[in-house]
Amino acid sequence: QVQLVESGGGLVQAGGSLRLSCTASARTFITYPMGWFRQAPGAEREFVAGISRSGGSTNYADSVKGRFTISRDNGKNTVYLQMNSLKPEDTAVYYCAAARLVLTTTQADYWGQGTQVTVSS
Repeated sequence: QVQLVESGGGLVQAGGSLRLSCTASARTFITYPMGWFRQAPGAEREFVAGISRSGGSTNYADSVKGRFTISRDNGKNTVYLQMNSLKPEDTAVYYCAAARLVLTTTQADYWGQGTQVTVSS
């Protein structure tokens, strides 16, 4: 079992930046592909970004490409999401996720509790 704890959410004006962090309890953190998803009010949860075990490969939703950056520090069991040029439509609860084998854009095996990001116009 992997426990994921997110932090770093908050209220920011449009055009601003936030960095989310997610720390995992697993001693074998490096074996898990990681990702971030988000869910806006009244909407389904959607994929935001993913990162491979080593951090050498990343992928992003089209809506955040060029603005968000996912990274990981395997020595600290932590994955990050740097969010720049934030827009009101980025407002959502952001969830950290981990997969035992493959993290897809629709599925993960472990989820954090979520952290709220609100972008004001």
